[in-house]
Amino acid sequence: MRWTPGGTSGDIEDDRNSSGGGGGGFGGMHIGIGGLLVLLVLSFIFKRDLITPFLNGGAVGGGSSASAPRTPDPARDAAEQKEVQFVSFVLDDAQSTWTQILPQYRHAKLVLFRDDVNSACGLAQTATGPFYCPGDEKVYLDLGFFNELKSRFGASGEFAQAYVIAHELGHHVQKILGTEGKVRALQQQNPQLRNELSVKMELQADCYAGVWGHSTEQRNILEQGDVESGLNAAAAVGDDHIQKMTQGEVMPEKFTHGTSAQRVQWFKQGLTTGNLNSCNTFTAAQ
Repeated sequence: MRWTPGGTSGDIEDDRNSSGGGGGGFGGMHIGIGGLLVLLVLSFIFKRDLITPFLNGGAVGGGSSASAPRTPDPARDAAEQKEVQFVSFVLDDAQSTWTQILPQYRHAKLVLFRDDVNSACGLAQTATGPFYCPGDEKVYLDLGFFNELKSRFGASGEFAQAYVIAHELGHHVQKILGTEGKVRALQQQNPQLRNELSVKMELQADCYAGVWGHSTEQRNILEQGDVESGLNAAAAVGDDHIQKMTQGEVMPEKFTHGTSAQRVQWFKQGLTTGNLNSCNTFTAAQ
């Protein structure tokens, strides 16, 4: 991607050297791109069930107890500075784009953290993956996920990382448009539709990420190979791909984010059209 390193965005809150603190369950938290999928991977690696405690409303690996104070790590902060500047660029550029598309758009904050963080949706840990919390309208990101995206999911490149951020901001757009609230209400009314509605929400966020990607392409920000990098990232975090990789079998009834093909399809839909109205995953045939 063509971008110039600069300062840190005014919409970034840097909690990397802060303790996560206490917190309750995860009520209302949107599990971000790769969230449950990372839990699946970690469960497979450590041969521990990290998913059930999470789904039951507890913090992964330890309920709601307070975290120990974290020792500042200036060397690590310095090593991550370029990534912080890149995240700042993507965040500011995407939010500027959405401000032009939606007059009612209001900026989300992006919280950088390490290990764990206390959000309005409860205590979350790195294994949760990047996520958006509608309760405080913030995106939460541990920069270490970018290494996971590259090494374990095989999705490298800056536009792959940008896709992750843009996807979470897509959930912020859903909150502003009222989609998020309506879907949560439907999930409570019809628990049997919870996963199906979750998939549609995630695919729409992919499409919204593509709408921003279309804008960057029009402004000549993308370089050769960037679109492929983003599409590879979308494919890498498909439910079927992750299930096959971690469990050796695919279980469609447990899909929460969509298949690789669906995620690529809807990200590409936004990339191609650049039109918010082309992202209605709720009425489209999957």
